[in-house]
Amino acid sequence: MRKLVYYVGITLDGRIAGPGGEYDFFPGGDEQQSAAYSNWTNALFPETVPTAHRAAAGLADAPNRHFDTVLMGLGTYRPALDAGITSPYAHLRQYVVSSTLAPDIDPAVTVAQGDPLALVRELKREGGTGLDGTGQDGTRLDGAALNVWLCGGGKLAGALLPEIDELVIKNYPVVAGAGIPAFDGAFDPTVFGVAERTAFPNGVTLTHLTRR
Repeated sequence: MRKLVYYVGITLDGRIAGPGGEYDFFPGGDEQQSAAYSNWTNALFPETVPTAHRAAAGLADAPNRHFDTVLMGLGTYRPALDAGITSPYAHLRQYVVSSTLAPDIDPAVTVAQGDPLALVRELKREGGTGLDGTGQDGTRLDGAALNVWLCGGGKLAGALLPEIDELVIKNYPVVAGAGIPAFDGAFDPTVFGVAERTAFPNGVTLTHLTRR
């Protein structure tokens, strides 16, 4: 069965963005450190780079490695929309969970107005989407059923916590003080185990966790 994976950057106090959706305060280190970190994460998760930036990152023809579908809330979708980009991840199937967004915003984007838990359970049961990819060992996966990437926001993550199978957390060495929490939902203690952790010279740690 496909998995729902929450891959996101988080501050030391558990914020994924500032009160107004800001994320430009996340430190990346000096120029060399920032480039090394970006190159490493982009190579590992090439499909998480927005389509408009893939060519500049050398990923124009990079196959999907982990995900063939992206799921987001309206707050996460809004920055692209405000910039006139209605299909930010054109190399993936795109779902935006919103009760207010026009359903015909873009033919490549599915606006999900119903229960997000029901949607995720349906996506998990699917087979291949027809989008090719490569496995973690480099093996080509033609039309394989890759996982679903939850890229935000906090309210959606809180609602989908019962169905989140894995977390890939980029912890940045900064305290926001206020902002959008990584999980904004009811009290529901959920234990995850650390599968792998990588530390970078710019102070960021990337931790892969799986549900216990």
